[in-house]
Amino acid sequence: MEGEIVVGLDVGTTKVAAVVGEINEDGITILGVGSVPCKGLKKGIVSNIDWTTRAIKDAVEAAQTMAGVEIRTVYAGVAGQHIRSQSFDGVAAIAGGEVTRADVERALEGARAIPVDADRQILHVLPREYIVDAQDGIRDPIGMSGVRLGAKVNLITAATNAVQNVIRCAERCGLTVADVVLEPVASAEAVLCEDEKEIGVAVVDIGGGTTDILLYVDGGIAHASVLPVGGNNITSDIAAGLRTPMAEADRLKRLAGCALGRMVGDDEEIEVPGVGGHPPRRAPRRVLSDIIEPRVEEIFAAVRKRIEDTGLLDQLSAGVVLTGGAVLLEGTSELAEEILGMPVRIGFPTAVKGITQLVNGPHYATGVGLLKFGAQAMRDAAARDGARTQSQTRIKPIDTRQPITVAPPAADEGPKSSKIWDWIKAAF
Repeated sequence: MEGEIVVGLDVGTTKVAAVVGEINEDGITILGVGSVPCKGLKKGIVSNIDWTTRAIKDAVEAAQTMAGVEIRTVYAGVAGQHIRSQSFDGVAAIAGGEVTRADVERALEGARAIPVDADRQILHVLPREYIVDAQDGIRDPIGMSGVRLGAKVNLITAATNAVQNVIRCAERCGLTVADVVLEPVASAEAVLCEDEKEIGVAVVDIGGGTTDILLYVDGGIAHASVLPVGGNNITSDIAAGLRTPMAEADRLKRLAGCALGRMVGDDEEIEVPGVGGHPPRRAPRRVLSDIIEPRVEEIFAAVRKRIEDTGLLDQLSAGVVLTGGAVLLEGTSELAEEILGMPVRIGFPTAVKGITQLVNGPHYATGVGLLKFGAQAMRDAAARDGARTQSQTRIKPIDTRQPITVAPPAADEGPKSSKIWDWIKAAF
């Protein structure tokens, strides 16, 4: 496992980012990053194969040039309103009276066997808790005694065509997709600590086209959902309100945008480029904030409504962690605290080394999380292979009480080359 290369491919609505890392004993070392704009997706779903493929190709080439390695396999992220989360139970008999990893896998496979629609596929089977006989609330059942193992899981499903289109774009670039990962699950791996997962926390990932919500309760994922609104909606509002091109609206949002109007001074001004040949003009920065704030309020109000519908609002003691490029807007966390009514912080990727300054932002949380997910998947596969090899191989022990002897060659056995030598002497 040491020195293995792992690559995360974040295929988002506004950008494609490829992050290359090397697996070490103490974590992951970032080797390279490639990020390019992308117009081939709408609300997290591929809408143009060619544009998306070109963006993936450019991002991967930039990442591998920086890292100095050839990228062949990636862990890709997927999002979109087609994502669904459902709770199911799985059951398995405990074969030897003691729970093994194989028993756990069979219980999870029992949950995976739940029939889904023909046009959907299972992305993740995320265990919340295990039950051994009548004892529930178990986080890790391996080694416990019993006869019946139950698993309460969260089943994440996605539209098959949406997932396959992401895979197809990657394959057209000569890449192999090792696994497809729900993007908020990846982001959570990058920005959360174990204490937050234990006491309850919400991850809200606001991207360009969607807002992803992931809820942790008692250390496990309790809910996942996607809202069809994101940073692009803010950009569209600015373009319409200020009568400026979309590209200029996005630039104004990033450079001068503020989600909370009272944080903007009355004397601050911005220059608004014209459209259709009209000259630029000056405008109060407060006008820009007055356009942005209602949209951000709408997003967080929808987030709060979605969390309330789950019945888990009171169990999120750690509050909310915001990720995604749209949360870089000034005043976003302050406005979120007011609307959500709980503590809010901006999530930055953690527990990585190397050139971390290139991924030190909430807009790279998904890419770094995909690295961590991939590294863990590779470790789990190595552990399973090791256990399987150990169980199937039987080595006969050596009896050290008896000396080990090697029989001498028979007297009539000479060097194999002697006949050739005799032939040479006879010939000459």
